[in-house]
Amino acid sequence: MEPIDIGLIVSGGMLVLVVLGMRVAFAAAAAGLIGLVWIFWAKFGYDPDRFGKAVTVAVKTAGQVPHSKISSQALSLIPTFILIGYLAYYAGLTKALFEAAKRWLAWVPGGLAVSTVFATAGFAAVSGASVATSAVFARIAIPEMLKIGYDKRFAAGVVAAGGTLASLIPPSAILVIYAIIVEQDVGKLLLAGFIPGAFSAVIYGGLIVGMALVIKDFGPPVKGFTWKQRFEALPPALPIVIVVFTIILFVYNPFGGDAWGTPTEGGAIGAFVVFLMALYQGMRWSEFKDALLETAKLSVMIFTIIWGVLIYVRFLGFAQLPAAFSDWITGLEYSPMLILICILLAYAVLGMFMDAIGMLLLTLPVVYPAVMALNGGEAVAAADSAFGMSGPMCAIWFGILVVKMAEFCLITPPIGLNCFVVAGVRDDLSVQDVFKGVTPFFLADAATIGLLIAFPSIVLWLPSLA
Repeated sequence: MEPIDIGLIVSGGMLVLVVLGMRVAFAAAAAGLIGLVWIFWAKFGYDPDRFGKAVTVAVKTAGQVPHSKISSQALSLIPTFILIGYLAYYAGLTKALFEAAKRWLAWVPGGLAVSTVFATAGFAAVSGASVATSAVFARIAIPEMLKIGYDKRFAAGVVAAGGTLASLIPPSAILVIYAIIVEQDVGKLLLAGFIPGAFSAVIYGGLIVGMALVIKDFGPPVKGFTWKQRFEALPPALPIVIVVFTIILFVYNPFGGDAWGTPTEGGAIGAFVVFLMALYQGMRWSEFKDALLETAKLSVMIFTIIWGVLIYVRFLGFAQLPAAFSDWITGLEYSPMLILICILLAYAVLGMFMDAIGMLLLTLPVVYPAVMALNGGEAVAAADSAFGMSGPMCAIWFGILVVKMAEFCLITPPIGLNCFVVAGVRDDLSVQDVFKGVTPFFLADAATIGLLIAFPSIVLWLPSLA
């Protein structure tokens, strides 16, 4: 049996395990190890006496993966970004953000829901985790919306959808993971996420205002705030701006020349700045301990997924599946743009059964080379490319599109993680309630992805300046 055939069979078996409910990390690791054993034993001619040798070689090959990849300095960004989010919560920045957004935006139709979206976008700028963002605002924003008459399902949907913005707006753990998998510049990818993230928030806000104008008693505006009260709400939320610019200054020197530091250093300094703010706000030892424990739990979950999937990725290399898929994609007699759209639609379907990080880790080693080949290769110039952009710019553009699809998967049934988090925080909500509430945001995400495809400059303008 050819290695490609082994790759297809093992990959199909892994997907079955995931659909049946096995964790992605363990399903991928098991599939990768079994696949490596199978491939090495096939090379030994399926000799029964050499099966033990095949197992030994496979275990050694799989065992080298976690240390060689996880020791990458770039991955140290993930725990620092997550820590920033939890410390910001204990520093009171979330309440300050929501209050400022409410005073400035709640006067529009559906204003409190719009305020929630922009407050989650602001918190996403200091938190790399969508789950943490959803959990925090489920406690803060949903009670406020229920108090003035919002439907509880829609209120929950706003928070779950708003939480997905943390996937795009830096610091973003998923963008860092994408950059490491495809071996692209982390700093440029983080910069590329700013405008699409803000653009997504504007689309969400516009959807809410439109629904409030059409549906009677949908979301009454909140009025009565004076200009003095609005400006008084800004200073408590100002630390968010300080942290964001601290990270940007290290990733991208706005005055020209080399960057002042690496993204890792920027994340660490950002975490230290938020830590000082939390101390100033009176954070207690128990709260600091909780922030560290929650950061450790989420980081370990992410790293475990990475370990398991990287073993599977090593197997894919031996099975020659990425190269075969790339050749098949480029051989199709359809336009490259149509093929790209079909790939993104496949992500939407796959995201119904897998978590976002696992989905990207499993698919990118196969899909990314194919997309780059569609464009003309890693080193292609913009003038000679299929998508009208150079190889490095195509890698950034496709990364933002894929991460946006990962955002979409965070709210799609049956395993939309943000929906489960919101339902878990609120005893008065079921998971079904939250899934019903996020339904209108599917249209908003589809519109956003369509515009990012049609106008790549939305993604590429900021990184092109770096």
